[in-house]
Amino acid sequence: MINQLIINGIIAGSIYALIAIGFTVIYRTVKFFHFAHGIVYTVGAYLAYSVISHWSMGNGQSSAGIGYWVLAVLVGVIGAGVLGVGIDRLVYRPLRERNASNLIFLLASFGVFIFIQNLIQLIYGAQILTIRTGQVKEGHHFLGAVITDIQILILVVSCLLLVVCWWFIKKTKLGKAMRAVSDDPVAANVVGINPEKITLYSFAIGSALAGIAGILISLETNIEPTMGFSAILKGIIASIIGGIGSIPGAVLGGFFLGLAENIGIWKIQAGWKDAIAFGILIIFLLFRPGGIMGKRDN
Repeated sequence: MINQLIINGIIAGSIYALIAIGFTVIYRTVKFFHFAHGIVYTVGAYLAYSVISHWSMGNGQSSAGIGYWVLAVLVGVIGAGVLGVGIDRLVYRPLRERNASNLIFLLASFGVFIFIQNLIQLIYGAQILTIRTGQVKEGHHFLGAVITDIQILILVVSCLLLVVCWWFIKKTKLGKAMRAVSDDPVAANVVGINPEKITLYSFAIGSALAGIAGILISLETNIEPTMGFSAILKGIIASIIGGIGSIPGAVLGGFFLGLAENIGIWKIQAGWKDAIAFGILIIFLLFRPGGIMGKRDN
């Protein structure tokens, strides 16, 4: 039983880490809680669903070919990236030009979240949908636990993306520019780095990661208009646990949260997962304000 809970925790943690790292990439640049990141996650899943459902209706088959799956992922990821950039350009940039406070940004972000969530519900309806196609297959037995092909895919893709994102931030020219703007946007501007351009890249990359996370989780569970609310809360909690603004901390925080939630429900009902997550957050805020990684890693 405990082995199964650990496997489930690692799978959940990989998704939380992916959401948290996308959130952190944006937070490092704009320095406020981009709550609408959760709805970008939702939109990525729904766009992929639209492609797959269109194929299924047009061909009368229950399982899409590899070409349509690739197209669905591309549409979901690119659509999420475009949405994230659009939110910044249309909502946040005018507020930055007016030197709005972080509270105004937070309220604006929450308003965008509610607006797009209701728009999704208007277009797709409030019913639960599924992107999964084909027959349900028996999982693989591993160390007394069962893991499915979809769960293996989620874990592998998530871990690869986390490594690539870390390498990008640490080693590439754009990644170094993003770190410079994060540290001191005025000084970065003096040496020729355009903070607004870097902000645009940050929203594109962070939002694309949210879109990928939404697509991956939709392969394992159903999708619904409200799915982004829980996702962004878990992403924010993982980021805070790991040390807000730290890329490695966001990854460790995500896996820690996933494991703690799933092991925590060993003797209680699964409905207590959210309570466990918030309990962990309170403990870390009280006793470990620096998080697992301490101060932000640049």
